[in-house]
Amino acid sequence: MNIQSSGFFKNYSNILLLLLGIIIGSLVGLFSPDFVVHLKPIGDIFLNLLFTAVIPLIFFAIASAVASIDQGQKLGRILSTMMLVFLMTIIIAAVFTIFCVWLFPLGNQLADTTHANVSLNKGDQESWGERAVSFVTVNEFNQLLSREHMLAFIIFSFLVGIAALRSGAPGEPFRRFLSSGNEVMKNLLVYVMKLAPVGLGAYFAYQVGTVGPQLFGLYAKPMAVYYAGGLVYFFVFFSIYAFIGGGGRGIKLFWRNNILPSLTAISTCSSIAVIPPNLDAAKRIGIQEPVANVVIPLGASLHKNGSSMSSIIKIAVAFALMGKPFMEPGTLLLAIGLTVLVSIVAGGIPNGGYIGEMLMISAYHLPIEAVPAVMIIGTLVDPMATLLNATGDTVAAMIVDRWVKQ
Repeated sequence: MNIQSSGFFKNYSNILLLLLGIIIGSLVGLFSPDFVVHLKPIGDIFLNLLFTAVIPLIFFAIASAVASIDQGQKLGRILSTMMLVFLMTIIIAAVFTIFCVWLFPLGNQLADTTHANVSLNKGDQESWGERAVSFVTVNEFNQLLSREHMLAFIIFSFLVGIAALRSGAPGEPFRRFLSSGNEVMKNLLVYVMKLAPVGLGAYFAYQVGTVGPQLFGLYAKPMAVYYAGGLVYFFVFFSIYAFIGGGGRGIKLFWRNNILPSLTAISTCSSIAVIPPNLDAAKRIGIQEPVANVVIPLGASLHKNGSSMSSIIKIAVAFALMGKPFMEPGTLLLAIGLTVLVSIVAGGIPNGGYIGEMLMISAYHLPIEAVPAVMIIGTLVDPMATLLNATGDTVAAMIVDRWVKQ
């Protein structure tokens, strides 16, 4: 009995401590909302350490994975399978959300929020060509190290891995360096994550204390539709995907190892911050390392089930505010198309979907007065959206891993 108890705490002590920190933080945010401002710096310190460490981790994880791919794990097959899985799950998430909105229509009773004080970024005035260039490239090497250029950084890491793979014998020392760097950075993340119970607890307290009250305000109905639909998608569809990826055993392995990534996602509202626990979960699940190291970091920027669902909710809210019908074939087809684009446009950082929201407003030629409403919705759904975005990468990697092996 004592041996079993000791083994349980050894295996789950980190998760139990993290849960304790989040519970304490939630209670502080709920009962002392004025005090959470003093706790936010603690959470920011933890996030800064995490974000600083995750940049080199992404580089070494992607570059080493690509550089070590052998003939039995061809890069083209991994990438093509990955993109198929990403596209499939994003569209399924969008169609499911449309069904939820049809089942529980938002109506035209939403309060007028056109006077909300939400500022637009200067970048929203850029042309589509300029945006496309800025998404995939930068003009200075040092800019690659910024979270604002994560997609460009991932592409660069990917190209370095290809160059190392094609370098033959002269590139062997560099390939060993990439592999060694990957192990070092994973160990660094282990040390950083030891601060998670305090850091995430403080950050969670700030979220509950500042954003929590708005959940019961003007946006209660769309929030209820999104969070209820998100929970159904999280438990039901992710279980289905896990079954596709590993059968009945895959379901057990996924949920057993998805606790820490889920808590990290809800607490930080950042897909990038969930990359380290996702990679660790993938290892425990048994996903091949080359597959996990490619799919999970790329998924943080390109694969967003939660953003797919939230874009549908935002469009429905905007149409309700403007008194326009949403359930029309042309509107719905464009909405599904936009979800794919938003999954690429929206960054893996907190509140990174503002450009995607502007894309939606522009595509439907909606008045600028609809912008504050969809931005507020975007902020309020961020915890659930990040949960679906980030943890969906692991279950997607399970499917890719199984299909690549066939």
